Amino acid sequence: MIENHSIHEFDVHLIVEYFSKTKRQGPGSPEVTCKALNFIDNLSANSHIADIGCGTGGQTMVLAGHTGGKITGVDLFPTFVNLFNDNAKGLNLQKRVQCIVGSMDNLPFNDEELDLIWCEGAIYNIGFEKGLLEWRKFLKKNGFIAVSEASWFTEERPEEIEKFWMDAYPGIDTVANKVTQLQKSGYIPVATFILPDHCWTEHFYDPQGLIQESFLREHAGNKFAEELIAYQRHEEQLYRQYNKYYGYAFYIGKKNDT
Repeated sequence: MIENHSIHEFDVHLIVEYFSKTKRQGPGSPEVTCKALNFIDNLSANSHIADIGCGTGGQTMVLAGHTGGKITGVDLFPTFVNLFNDNAKGLNLQKRVQCIVGSMDNLPFNDEELDLIWCEGAIYNIGFEKGLLEWRKFLKKNGFIAVSEASWFTEERPEEIEKFWMDAYPGIDTVANKVTQLQKSGYIPVATFILPDHCWTEHFYDPQGLIQESFLREHAGNKFAEELIAYQRHEEQLYRQYNKYYGYAFYIGKKNDT
C-alpha cells in the first residue's frame, strides 16, 4: 500500500532523475512568481538576488525576465544545476544568471550581500523558521525575502491528509502561524497570498502524466521507480481531494533592522 511509504524512503537519485524531466519541481506559475515580485520595491540593475533550492530554474528565468540584476541560483543537485545553466544559456541570460552547487544550510554568500532571497517550494528542506533565521544575515538593510511554503488553510482537517503531511513535512502550519514565525524571525510581513489551484494542477501535476509513463518504461521492472510513481500519483490524488484544507502560500518579508 503506497500510503505506508514516505517520500523520505525513496532513492534520491531516482527522485532527481524524475524531477529533472519536469519543467517545475514544485507547484507554482509564472504569474504567481510575478505577483510575488510585485511586492519587492528595492531592486535595480545592481541588485543581487539568490534563488535558494532553485531546481532547474523555471521560476528563476521568470525572475530574470522581470529584474535587471544578478541572480545566483543554489541547488544541492548537480543535475539540476547543469539543466539550470543550460536553460539560462538558451535564453541568453548566462552573463547575469548562474546556478552553483550548494547547500541551503551553508550558503556561499557574504553578510549583507543580497537584496532579495527567493525560494519557491524548497525552504521545507531546512525548515521554514530555520531558513528565515539563518538566511537573514545575507540580506542587506531593507532587503527582502520571498518564499512559498506548504500551509494549512483550516484549523482542522481530515485525518488522512493530516497524517500524510505530518509524515512528509511536520513543519507545515497555518498561514497565520507562518506569518507570526516570519515576524519573529526578524522580518516585517509585507504580503501573504495563497497560490491558486492551477499552480498545482495545470503547472505541476497535469504535465507529469506523460513523464510518469516514460519514466516507468525506462525503469521497467524497477520496484523503487514504480513505488516512486505510485507515491506521486497518490500525492496528486490527495491534493485533488483535500485542496480546500492545504496548499502553498507565498510569504514576503522585509528585513527588520530596528
